[in-house]
Amino acid sequence: MRKILGAAALAAAIGLTAGAKAQIILSGNDEKVSLNDAGQAVVGPPGKDTVSIIDIRNRAKPRIVATLPLINTIVGPPTNLAVTPDQTLAIVVNSLDDVQDGDKWKLVPDDKVFVIDLTAKPPAVIATLHAGKQASGMAINRAGTLALIGNRAENTVTVLTINGKDVKVVDTVALAPEGTPNQQLSAVAISPDGKHALVVKSLGNKVALLDIDGTKVTYKGYDMTTGVYPYNVQITPDGKLGLVNNNGNGGASDGQVDTLAVIDMAMDPPRVVDQVVIGDGPEGLAVSPAGGYAATIILNGVGNVPKNAFFHHDHSYVSLLKIDGKKVRKVSETQLGGLTEGVAFSPDGRYLYVGNFLDSDITILHLQGNKLVPVGSLKIAGHPASMRGSAP
Repeated sequence: MRKILGAAALAAAIGLTAGAKAQIILSGNDEKVSLNDAGQAVVGPPGKDTVSIIDIRNRAKPRIVATLPLINTIVGPPTNLAVTPDQTLAIVVNSLDDVQDGDKWKLVPDDKVFVIDLTAKPPAVIATLHAGKQASGMAINRAGTLALIGNRAENTVTVLTINGKDVKVVDTVALAPEGTPNQQLSAVAISPDGKHALVVKSLGNKVALLDIDGTKVTYKGYDMTTGVYPYNVQITPDGKLGLVNNNGNGGASDGQVDTLAVIDMAMDPPRVVDQVVIGDGPEGLAVSPAGGYAATIILNGVGNVPKNAFFHHDHSYVSLLKIDGKKVRKVSETQLGGLTEGVAFSPDGRYLYVGNFLDSDITILHLQGNKLVPVGSLKIAGHPASMRGSAP
């Protein structure tokens, strides 16, 4: 009954007719960071960041139903926010705060976790929690009862429980002994059955395996070497494969091809079984909730590299990957906008939404065979730095 009332309230809040269920994606928009011709980040004053709440019920014509003033940052993987499966809550994590340093501004690690009630009219922040230092990539389980946050400036994962609209921090799990050099825990994925999680250790070139039993999360010390500077991770909706973007150059392009590591989750223990060449500077990563495809965003020398670099380009692109059993292969590329970051599939897997940071818009793509075809765009009042929907 609670879920039915929650969906009805959300439909009323955003003007849908009775019985029409909203389908929400989030865009985190950073207005304090820009990039100069040398590819260096220029930090300005805070106060203008936002989170856009977007209804994609009309797949090709999504609409923004609310924009909340909420601190966000482009620095880090574009996976710092998500919607609960019942579409009643959004959770947004902020990794870096903006503080004054003399006559300039600088970014320092933050730990804030914002809980947004999507059924309120208008949607509103109902709680602010605290995770670990530089709280970054996060994931919500399919049951909508648990969330995990990788804390990038310390070797820990924060555990949150979700009970209706009550979200609580219940544990902190160390993924390295105290005093160990920071390994940058940048992204997290939870298996569909809720029993395991994968956590990226970017500086360690590894992905850690966590065991989950209810609200008890345990790290037993098992890591998989996935490639140079892994940056993002997802698990296929059937739970059989983990996919890891290996960025290769610490968050930027360098003109060299990079790979996606394929983890066989059915093996005991899970292990890397393949590498797929995907392009220069993979960052955003999404798997289709319907199965069969994944999409990885390739920076392609846009934005955070010098404009005179031999590998500089004006456009990012998306590499479409086809998943057939445990075999993953790249099947096509589609050009996107400038410095594309976040990415999310529609629940049916037929549409893909990507945020172009430099262009302040979202490109809408339709899956047609083995190609992603642009079919429209949505202007954002800001620069989209991250994007997610609900758990597949």
